[in-house]
Amino acid sequence: MSDHRIVNDRGTPVGRRVVLGMLALGALGVAFGDRLAAAQERLTAGLQLRDPTGLSQLIPAGTGFRYYSVTGPVPRVADDAYRLSVFGLVSNAREFSLDDLAELPQTNLVRDFQCVTGWRVNDVEWSGVLLGDVLDVVVPDRGATALRLGSFDGAYSESLTLEQARRADVLIATSMLGAAVTHDHGGPVRLYVAPMYGYKSLKWLGRIEVTDVVDPGYWEERGYDIDAWIGSSNGRDDDPV
Repeated sequence: MSDHRIVNDRGTPVGRRVVLGMLALGALGVAFGDRLAAAQERLTAGLQLRDPTGLSQLIPAGTGFRYYSVTGPVPRVADDAYRLSVFGLVSNAREFSLDDLAELPQTNLVRDFQCVTGWRVNDVEWSGVLLGDVLDVVVPDRGATALRLGSFDGAYSESLTLEQARRADVLIATSMLGAAVTHDHGGPVRLYVAPMYGYKSLKWLGRIEVTDVVDPGYWEERGYDIDAWIGSSNGRDDDPV
C-alpha cells in the first residue's frame, strides 16, 4: 500500500510512514525506557502542533486501542440528544434515538478489532443492533444497493454494499468492552464491521443514506481499499473472524 498522506493546515504532509514510525518508537520504549520515551514525547508534541487531524494521538497508551480523529476535536452528543438518521432509497425514512435502538433486537458479538496499520485488540465484547435489523425497519427500495454512512464529526464517511451491511457481524454498536461506547471510542453510537479493517467501523455514527451506488468513504478517497476485508487489503494479516 502506498504511503497514506494527510495535509495539515500548514500544507505539511503527515504520512502513514510517520505514524508507523511513532508506533515503532512506542514499542522500543518498552525495551529502552526513558530515553526513547522522551524522544517519542518530542515527536508527538511536534505532530500535535501541526496535525489538526488528531492522528498524533495514535501513540500506544497501554489500552490496546488508539484514538483516531480526522477533524481534531469532535463534538460530544448527549445520550438524550442523540439521533441516527436513516434515509435515501427507503420506504420509511426515520430517526432513531438511543431508546429506539434499545427497543430493537439486541445482538452480542465477541470479535477482534484490527487496524490496517497492524495493531489488533483481541476478543472485544460488542453489543447493539444489527445494521440489517435497522434496514428492515426503513425498508430499502428495490433499486437500493449500497449505504453511505456519515459521522457527526462532519467529515468522516464510509460505505458498504447492502449485502455487506446485512451480514450477521455488522453492528450498530451501543456498547463495547462491557459498557456504553465512550466518546473517544466513537460513542454514543458507532459502527462495527467485524470482518473488515477498523477504518470501516465508522465512529460517531450520525446518518445512513441508502443509495444505488457505492460511494468511496473518507479513507478510500485517500488510497485505502473500499472492500477492506481483513487479510486481503494489506496482504499480511489473517482473518480473525
